[in-house]
Parts: sequence; structure tokens; C-alpha cells
Amino acid sequence: MKKFNINIDQNSLLYMVICGGIILFIGLVAIFPLFHYNNNLIDENKELKSKIEEQKELKPIYSSMLNILNNKDLLVLPNPEKQAIPRGEAGKFQDDFRNIVGKSGLMMVSNTPDLNSAVGSSSSLLHNVVLRGELANFRKILIGLGSIPYLDRIEDINIQQNPDSMEFKMKIWIALK
Repeated sequence: MKKFNINIDQNSLLYMVICGGIILFIGLVAIFPLFHYNNNLIDENKELKSKIEEQKELKPIYSSMLNILNNKDLLVLPNPEKQAIPRGEAGKFQDDFRNIVGKSGLMMVSNTPDLNSAVGSSSSLLHNVVLRGELANFRKILIGLGSIPYLDRIEDINIQQNPDSMEFKMKIWIALK
């Protein structure tokens, strides 16, 4: 076999090495960083696409939540115009309160009016109420009391944890004429 004999001038070889170095330098400085930048853009694009898909999946839930929030009737608590009841109808509170307790799921232990508070020209009658049950149902009682137009104020609420249930003691004032 014959050996290949390449006669290249030393200056030409030096120019070829310099040109190769310049090409390598351009590749390292310009093309390689652009390649990484392009890969980063592709990754960001994939991430944005996944977020868009997630938003498309969550849109029905979001719109249903907005519809619930726009329904103002669900957020309004009863707030009738306050008025006093005649002294002869003061017993009406016990019936109304018994109905509210029945709807709430609590058990009424006692509901006693304090007749000493209505003596003379007093414009209020005090009721001492004791209930038993769960705290979540007590919220229903408070909302129901808000719907009574002749309720003057709730002076005191005492909550005590018992082994089997919670006990709620309240002092409720009703307005009298």
C-alpha cells in the first residue's frame, strides 16, 4: 500500500487551524447558548400549555362558585324590623323559640321567663334558656333568633362541654310594649 503524502504548506496549515478555531469559537459562543435558550423556551412553552389545560379543567368549577357567590339570597341573614310585642303576648316567645329549637336539632332543657324583669314599666322581659347538643346546631339557633322581630338582645351566652354533649346557657331579652 502506498502512503498518502500530503504536502501542505506550513502557513496554509496554520490558517486552517486558525479558521477551525474561529469556527469552534463561534459554535461555543453563539450556537451552543442559543441551543440551550431554545430548549428553555420549549420547556416554558410546555409548562404554559399544562397550566392552560389546568385552567380549562377548573373553569366549570370556578363558574359554579361565581354563580353561588352571585346568589345574594344565600348570604343574607334574617333581619326583620325590630318591634315590641304587647305584654299579654309575651308567652309567644316560648312557642317561637320551641319551633326554632325543633328545627335546629338541639334539645331544650329549660326556657324560663324571669318575671321580676318585667315588673313595673320595664320595656323588656328576660328569658333564661338552657340547651343541649352540638355546636354546629347552635349556629342555627342564633340565626333563628335573628328572625324574631321582638328580640331585644342576647345578654349572655355560656357554653360548657359535657361528656356526652355541649350545654348552652343564654339570657335572652324580648321587647315589650
